[in-house]
Amino acid sequence: MHVIKKTVPSLAGQQQLEVLRQAVSKALDKKRRLGHYAIIWQDGAPVRKEAGDLPEAPSGL
Repeated sequence: MHVIKKTVPSLAGQQQLEVLRQAVSKALDKKRRLGHYAIIWQDGAPVRKEAGDLPEAPSGL
């Protein structure tokens, strides 16, 4: 099998990544506002982040 790796995603791939980033940002913002914790992946392991430690969503979302 011959695998070719691209360093830059295609236009469709970039659009999909942006939609995913927006969805995750909205979900984390909702958890932060409601005072819920979130589990994120950090340094190769799952980490629990309390609501106060979650970043605020960028404006415009």
